[in-house]
Amino acid sequence: MNDRTLSEEIKFQLRSGGMHIKLIFVNSIIFLAMILLGLAEKITGNIWIDWIRIKIFSLQTNLGDFIYAPYGLITSIFTHFGFMHFLFNMLFLYFAGSLFRQFFSDRRMLHVYIVGGIFGGFCELIAHQISGMDAVVVGASGSIMALFIAIAFYRPNITINLFGILPVKIYVIAILYLVGDLVQTLDSDGTAHFAHLGGALIGFLSIQNLHSSSNIINWTESLHQKVLAYFSGRKKRTKMKVQSGGRTVKSDEQYNMDAKARQAQIDKILDKISKSGYESLTKAEKDFLFSQSNK
Repeated sequence: MNDRTLSEEIKFQLRSGGMHIKLIFVNSIIFLAMILLGLAEKITGNIWIDWIRIKIFSLQTNLGDFIYAPYGLITSIFTHFGFMHFLFNMLFLYFAGSLFRQFFSDRRMLHVYIVGGIFGGFCELIAHQISGMDAVVVGASGSIMALFIAIAFYRPNITINLFGILPVKIYVIAILYLVGDLVQTLDSDGTAHFAHLGGALIGFLSIQNLHSSSNIINWTESLHQKVLAYFSGRKKRTKMKVQSGGRTVKSDEQYNMDAKARQAQIDKILDKISKSGYESLTKAEKDFLFSQSNK
């Protein structure tokens, strides 16, 4: 029997759950923040609060606004303004993420989510430039579609029981989603259908040449690791050598390594003296031994 409290359960899920749980948590925190900002605006009447929601947490398809806030490509894929939009997307994320995790790593899930969402945002941005219409875009739909389409085309014969009773192959559901979005791109229903399609394309590409470096997600994962390695190495080098008053101060680890190397060199020289005498030493060996004796 699970007797954990709500806070304990949340901590447990964040610690032990998959990446989809962590993504749902991030989306939930931002959704609550949007609610609080909306309430604050109503209470205070301060229009700057709504400016924060629009300028920071959404993707603006007006090119002039986008240039000053390109980060909206990322922040928007974690943001929802309406409850039903948020609820449906989180249920879909849990479903798609649970399936995705059966075949791929959590790290890959994160990359597909982010790359799918960003590319979906670009598609929506381009579509609005062509149509000449401006909009504010939020939602994780493009990211979730990337995860869902990846699984649907990687394991197309997985059977999903719709409503718990109707068995349907996952690829059929995926095709219906894609056709629906294609058809509805002709309508102005306020839904980011091009973002869905862009995310779907990334999902499809993410399983092509799966074990090749040319695979788009493999490439982003490799880039991510290189960036982490660079900053990790830089941090390590900074720790090893700290500049203090123009003098290089070594870390304990480096100091011990150097001391061990010096002692090994001293032992080698002393062994040579015991076998062949002091005069058998080279000038460099004599200088080294003299310098160490003065320390």
